[in-house]
Parts: sequence; structure tokens; C-alpha cells
Amino acid sequence: MKRARRKALEAIEAEEQRNKRLIEDRVGRRARVYGEERAILVGVVRRNSPEERESMEELIALSRTAGVEVLHIVVQRRTKPDPSYYIGAGKAEQLRELAQEAGADAVIFNESLTPAQGRNLEELIGVKIIDRAQLILDIFAQRAQSKEAKLQVELAQLEYLLPRLRGWGEALGQLGAGIGTRGPGETKLELERQAIKRRIHTLKKKLEQTAKERALRRKLRARRAVPEVALIGYTNTGKSTLLKALCHADAFVEDKLFATLDPKARRRRLPDGREVVFIDTVGFIRDLPHQLVPAFHSTLEAAREADLILNVLDASSRSLFEQWSTIQDVLRDLFGEEPRPPMLNVLNKIDSLATEEDFRRLEQARLRLQPLVEISAAQGINLEALLERIEGMLPDSAIQPQAKPAKAVRPEALTLPPAGGA
Repeated sequence: MKRARRKALEAIEAEEQRNKRLIEDRVGRRARVYGEERAILVGVVRRNSPEERESMEELIALSRTAGVEVLHIVVQRRTKPDPSYYIGAGKAEQLRELAQEAGADAVIFNESLTPAQGRNLEELIGVKIIDRAQLILDIFAQRAQSKEAKLQVELAQLEYLLPRLRGWGEALGQLGAGIGTRGPGETKLELERQAIKRRIHTLKKKLEQTAKERALRRKLRARRAVPEVALIGYTNTGKSTLLKALCHADAFVEDKLFATLDPKARRRRLPDGREVVFIDTVGFIRDLPHQLVPAFHSTLEAAREADLILNVLDASSRSLFEQWSTIQDVLRDLFGEEPRPPMLNVLNKIDSLATEEDFRRLEQARLRLQPLVEISAAQGINLEALLERIEGMLPDSAIQPQAKPAKAVRPEALTLPPAGGA
């Protein structure tokens, strides 16, 4: 019996190790970003608009978040990307020379590349070619902590890889060895595709189960009549810092994109004595790889069930209103025709405002983004006013009923837990 159990455990461990290699072996080193690599960033500008400049700045931030050292930034003005090289053939030749001179390990492009573009660039330049979608996927893979987040990221990586599996390494294009593989038998490349499809099916089944477990936990919380406040917003606007400031929570805080991927729930009591649960969610970003959209939406389920949404915005960002529009688009997609909970815009980082442009943007926000509260989560500015607005905006259905006095209760039993208790 023990021997059978040991063999079963060894088989499970071997399967887990195989699945860990699945991403590495099938995506290959050429599709992954590793810390301390040196890279050249490349973008195509069509209109030289502020949005395009912000997008390139975001690519720099994404690269640094992934641990990449940025050597050069190359931008080409084109009406549309080249179908063969994304950039023009002449620019691609210049990029090859620049990569050799600079000793670059990779070239990172600011848009998703087609499989043909990636292959052509790799063959011409001779270094690893990464596109924006791959970079974001890899950051998610680095940052995922919970079991569910890891499953979601692995699924997204495999779905991104499947149409791009082009036989990296000569072995994948050869016929598989062994009985039944000679003649017109399946190539190793086809076997790889089948293995990926099987793994995708397994991951989807596991995620269905975790979704059921998460729904059960939400029902239990709803049964306790504790109102929920969901924190949403663009990545790196200070949601985790705000959660930490409000709930004295052990939220992970770092000045990087996607510092946290897993939703975190923390309790605290409002000044009027009501207890609420604050839920932090993953940050939004432009051009999210569509393979990550289901994973992204699952982290926003807290917003669907919340009694109040706090939309955390960065007051110091020049793209404040563009980010607000992106958030509205995602919420429309998330809720569809369903009614939404009330939403309070929280303008964070007001302590960072310094220029005339910053204060003009603040005046515009006061006109356009009501209801609005201006705070600094890092400095603790105006948090009491935020809590008062939260109290006023929670719907009546979220108000907890007053407990009836119990008889013969010891005095110490009436002591409330400290604010920020889990």
C-alpha cells in the first residue's frame, strides 16, 4: 500500500515537473524574459500622439518591471506596420547592427507581432524577439502567487503559444521516434500541439473548480451581511498602498506595474461602527493580451458583487482621463446590461502635484470625475474624508442590522476588535 502511494506521489511530482517545463520547453528561451537581460525597445508611431508616447513610456516601465535593462529606444514613423518585419526592412537591418554593437540579449516590440514577423526578425537580427503581449504575460508569470493566478497565467501563456508554435529547434520538425511514428506518422511539432491542447483542457477544468470555490466563499461572506468595497484602477495608481493605509494590512506595495495580481480582502470598521471588507484587484493596462482577459475579469469579480467601487486614479498622470476612459470600457464589458454598484472616484497622489499642468488637470478632474475624493494614500492625506464618503455611498441594503443585546454577557466580550483586523 505504501509502495503504491509512493509511486502515485512520484507520478504526481513528475507530472508537475513536466508541466513546469511545459512553458519553458515549448515557449523556449526565445519567448521568455529573464531578469538582468539587456534589451532594445522598438515602436512604430503613426500619428505622434500623446497616447503613443504614453504607450512607449509604459513599455519602458513594463520592461523595468520584468527586470530588463533598457539599452536603446528605437521609434519609426510609419502609417502602418510592415507585414514582414513590423518595422521597415532597412530599419530592421539598422536594428541588427545596433543590437550587435550594444550587446543586446533581446529586442522588445511595443505591439503584438505575428508569428511570421517574429520569425523573420529573429532570423535577421539574431537575438531573442519579444512583443508586448509576451512581456506582459511573463510579468504576470513572475508575479502570480496564488494557485488560481498561476493556473490562469499558464493557461494564457499556452493559448498565446499554440498558434505560434513553429518548431523552434530542429527537433520539433522531425518525425517522432518509435513504433507507429514512421512513414506519415505525426511530427514532434504536432505531438507538442496535442500536448498543449490537453494541458489547456486540464487547466480550464481546474479553473472551473476554483471559480466554484471562490463563489462559495463569496456566498458565505454575503450571508454574514458584511458590505464589500472593491478597489479598481489602472496599474500602479496606489490601490495596494490605499488598502494598507485604510486597513493597516500587510498588502504588498512596490513602485512597479502589476505589483500585485491576486485579489486581497481586508476588513476594517468605519467610523460609524459598521464593518466592511475592502478588496484590492489587479491593475488595468492598455493593450492587455486577449489571452489574459478571462484571468483579468476573474480578478474583477469582486467589483461585480461589491456594494461600492472605489476607482483609484493617479492625479499626477498626464494620461489621467485616458486611463479613466479605459476603466469605463472594461467595466462596460464586465457588467454588460447588468446594473453596476455605485462608484466613487479616488484621486490619489495629490501630494505629487507640482506644475501648472498638474493643477489644471486637477481642476478638470473636479469638473469631470464626480463623485470625487482627493487623497494621498502614501502620506495619509484626507483618508478620513474618504471613509465618510464611503459611509454615505454604501446602499441601505449594505447596512448591517444592529445586534440585539444579549443577556448575562461579560464586559470583555463586548470589546470590538481593533480597526484593520482581518
